[in-house]
Amino acid sequence: MAPLNLPNWLRRPIGKASEISTVQRIIKQRQIHTICEEGRCPNRGECYAQKTATFLLMGPTCTRACAFCQVDKGHAPMPIDPNEPKKVAESVQLLELRYVVLTSVARDDLPDQGATWFVETMTAIRSVNPDTQIEVLTPDFWGGPGGEASQRERIAAIVQARPACYNHNLETVRRLQGPVRRGAKYDRSLRVLQVVKELDASIPTKSGLMLGHGETEAEILDALQDLRAVGCDRVTLGQYMRPSLEHLPVQKYWTPEEFDRLGAMARELGFSHVRSGPLVRSSYHAGEAP
Repeated sequence: MAPLNLPNWLRRPIGKASEISTVQRIIKQRQIHTICEEGRCPNRGECYAQKTATFLLMGPTCTRACAFCQVDKGHAPMPIDPNEPKKVAESVQLLELRYVVLTSVARDDLPDQGATWFVETMTAIRSVNPDTQIEVLTPDFWGGPGGEASQRERIAAIVQARPACYNHNLETVRRLQGPVRRGAKYDRSLRVLQVVKELDASIPTKSGLMLGHGETEAEILDALQDLRAVGCDRVTLGQYMRPSLEHLPVQKYWTPEEFDRLGAMARELGFSHVRSGPLVRSSYHAGEAP
């Protein structure tokens, strides 16, 4: 099949160069990473202007090999920088960020998959920026010995640190998990969100789907219903855009009107916070009220 042409609604200006360069300078000076840059997010200029950014913890190299993701993979990850929490906190302070999302590559090589690193970074941020709200977007923390019990312990450590929102992405519908999310499982991801609610029902949970891998509207609805069944409060729906020829090709570009309809369906299912549009990403307008 010939590659699909990029539709006009996915073409947009990158944002103010001054705002982007300021953030880039600060993070490069400290040798830390943001998913905004590593993933080449189309919204980064807009988010930076709104005093929001998403930091990528534990280095830029992932131990998994999802077929959609721009993040570096395929070789051994770097050792964790012991000063990273402090560097992230300094960056948050310098950029005067009001809302921060902490995410990470999967680090299946670490004993706790990196869960305590989220907690240490949250603590560091709060020590110098007590009013900044912190959302976490975590991997599934599944790896090593212990299975479900270890996964629950890792999630519990982060829940105890009281994030403003706990996000874990389902990414795609059940049928497409294998080819799209190598190393991840649909029910395992649902369990992350379920465990958060079991541990502390007051913490909002969130998940996201990337559309364009060949899913049907009925399959999207099933995924949304599965998320609501585990108490997920918030959802993002966005268009998958192929990062390179080495990644999965786009099967369909969903139209803005279709995203509007899907967003309405999500609200009818009871999600309290819905972002649905071609350029929506996991952290898009994360700090805004529903």
